[in-house]
Amino acid sequence: MATSPYFRHNVRSEQTLYEDLIVESLKFYGQDCYYVPREVVYRDMIFNDEVLSRFNFAYKIEMYIENVEGFDGDGDLFQKFGVEIRDAITLVMSRRRWNVEIKKYEESETEKYYRPREGDIIHLPLSGSTFQIMKVEDENPFYQLGQLPVFRMRCELFEYTNADFDTGVPEIDRVESFAAYQWQLTMDSSSVGYENGETVIQTFSNYEISGEVVHWSDSDNVIRLTHVSNNSGEYKAFTTSTQLIGSSSGAIATPILIEELQKIQPGSPGGADNVVSDFDISAFEFIDFSESNPFGDIS
Repeated sequence: MATSPYFRHNVRSEQTLYEDLIVESLKFYGQDCYYVPREVVYRDMIFNDEVLSRFNFAYKIEMYIENVEGFDGDGDLFQKFGVEIRDAITLVMSRRRWNVEIKKYEESETEKYYRPREGDIIHLPLSGSTFQIMKVEDENPFYQLGQLPVFRMRCELFEYTNADFDTGVPEIDRVESFAAYQWQLTMDSSSVGYENGETVIQTFSNYEISGEVVHWSDSDNVIRLTHVSNNSGEYKAFTTSTQLIGSSSGAIATPILIEELQKIQPGSPGGADNVVSDFDISAFEFIDFSESNPFGDIS
């Protein structure tokens, strides 16, 4: 026998009322978060790993934190190599609000997709933490009143791997200023005025080196660069004999001192025990980075 025709579990008016209550509850008891979609720049097809990524957009939307007594996960792990933080969190987001605030923009700015994706990140201003989505559950609760009103996202603390952040939200983009591998250059002039976020270039006879400005100080003529690369296919470094030109500001100056900042700066957010150690310094004493391939055989 078929189900009774006198009772229906998917009455549209009831579904709308139920979803309205969920949206209202999330606005009352949720937190304003930023959803930041990941754009893969380069993927390693052998290991199926996203080697290079960038984050260019951030969308503000309310989410409910299910962890009422604190973060899940393994917490803070103290090891002989330092401190590792393994916080986890479960966030709930309305499907309707996703369609209104995020989906319509994603269809025009990047690629089309109809739910949050694993690998995207969520910034939580409440704690100043950034989490990566590990699993999206879109069938929990299971078809209440015949519909699926929410996304439930299991997230873990985001581990920065030199990705490019240009979302326009300072509290998200600042990760590059303390977590990215950086070069620090002291320039010969303080009147040039490089701009944060612009690309600067040193041009040589058969290649050029470029980097993104994450810090410029007029007081001490210091510029810090991240995402440094070159088009030669070999290891190349900045020199003190060639001018550094800003792509958008047009600023021109010559470096007089060049340093590499290998670790997160002490005292910065997420710094933990990440300071330059004797091991880091010793490594640069016996590896000759002036060679194009310091790890290969001597020819």
